[in-house]
Amino acid sequence: MSQSNLLDVVIVGGGPAGLSAALVLGRCLRRVVVCDTGAPRNAPARVFNGFLSRDGSTPAEFLQICREQLVRYETIELRKVRVTAALRNDGIFTVTLESGETMESRLLLLATGVVDELPELKGFQRFYGKTAHSCPYCDGWEHRGQPMAVTGGNQEADLAIELLLWSKDLVLCSNGPLKCDAKARKQMEKGGIRVIETPIAGLEGEGDELAGVRFTDGALLPRSVLFFSPDQHQKSPLAKQLGCEFCKEDGCIQCDEKAATCIPGLYAAGNASRGVQLVIAAAAEGTLAAVAMNNALVEADAEKGEL
Repeated sequence: MSQSNLLDVVIVGGGPAGLSAALVLGRCLRRVVVCDTGAPRNAPARVFNGFLSRDGSTPAEFLQICREQLVRYETIELRKVRVTAALRNDGIFTVTLESGETMESRLLLLATGVVDELPELKGFQRFYGKTAHSCPYCDGWEHRGQPMAVTGGNQEADLAIELLLWSKDLVLCSNGPLKCDAKARKQMEKGGIRVIETPIAGLEGEGDELAGVRFTDGALLPRSVLFFSPDQHQKSPLAKQLGCEFCKEDGCIQCDEKAATCIPGLYAAGNASRGVQLVIAAAAEGTLAAVAMNNALVEADAEKGEL
């Protein structure tokens, strides 16, 4: 590829991290292409909360505003397309799109996010994002004081204890034998959290309003909201393809304080690389990554006398 066609940055992922990074880089006159499939992780949610100035926004509304604000930057291109492969050779990144087209860039940002491994419960999908949630910071306040059920994953006991901030009427439905340490059991007992180990038959309610949890023994536990603790995995295989290191605890892409991975020129931001999975946090991480990337480009150009 000729030098004139070489992009400064390709960003894979057009959520809050990727779009925030694009904004900063565009304002630095960097040539940027953002590739995204248009399927955000929080799409099922009615709204998201905790983002100052955007509290209570719908995911679709938020992304539309973000995209519209990038239009005036002529060096930014937004493309609805999947990146299927990426490699680094001689300091240049080449990404391959699902169409077979390739693009080359000096730096690459992965803002690809994660996939929640959702509970396999009958009826779950119609309540998901409405009265079944994974994040108490996003949705706990709206259900404060209500009867809550908690289930799912290795962190379900910790989630139940945390939810005592929002409601004292909590039941942990472990869907089988409870797996947690003695400390968590003692904390739940002190907090008055009841545990039901009977397997769950399904969720019941009208429309998307949860009414209760039905167990295999026929019993119904009346509840108005379910919180679950999902296991997760990387949404994109690109980090693995490129040789990134991952955190053992949660599978996030390992980065330094400037969002740089162990691969020179490769950065990561948002849920793919951080444990705090809030929209506002992802946007902030995209900004920090963009500043670091721009500084790296400035330093490289200054060394070559090309500023």
